[in-house]
Amino acid sequence: MTEDESNSDESLMKRQTTGEDRVRMVARQLSEPRTVNWIASEAGWSHEPTKRVLGRLVDDGILHRDESGTHTTYSPDYRRQAMQEAMRLRDSGHTVEELTDRLTGMKAQIRDWEDEFDLESPNQLRGSLATDDLDTDEENRRREIAREWEHLQRRIQIVGFAIREWDFLAPTTDSAGASS
Repeated sequence: MTEDESNSDESLMKRQTTGEDRVRMVARQLSEPRTVNWIASEAGWSHEPTKRVLGRLVDDGILHRDESGTHTTYSPDYRRQAMQEAMRLRDSGHTVEELTDRLTGMKAQIRDWEDEFDLESPNQLRGSLATDDLDTDEENRRREIAREWEHLQRRIQIVGFAIREWDFLAPTTDSAGASS
């Protein structure tokens, strides 16, 4: 895609969405805490209206606001995301046995990394970059493994929750029966 095409796509998005829509899209894709200014810039909208939209998203439980640092930041409500992901897993058509097999595979992968590097955490693996004499390829490999290790740790929690709460997460099909 050329730069002109990319700029054209951005202006098309701005023409076809409101500023509020763009702020909501950016906010739902956050993977780490961000400031109002960062979100406003990504959404191509001004600070004050962005701040108002973010406030509503906090009120709705979609985002979390952290005012403890030098700048107020906004991040996803990870509990809400985890619950939604657990419901998606439950509704995906997979059986509880298939999810259990997935869980076993993820845990086995982590055990393999623990054995391979004789370490217990992704951060210890990152720390090995400073202490071990490694070439660039091995450093990059360890960084990627550390990221994947953290990802698997989060997935294990969510898949484990979905398995533990399998019956609770089942979609309700008889809403009339629930109210009687």
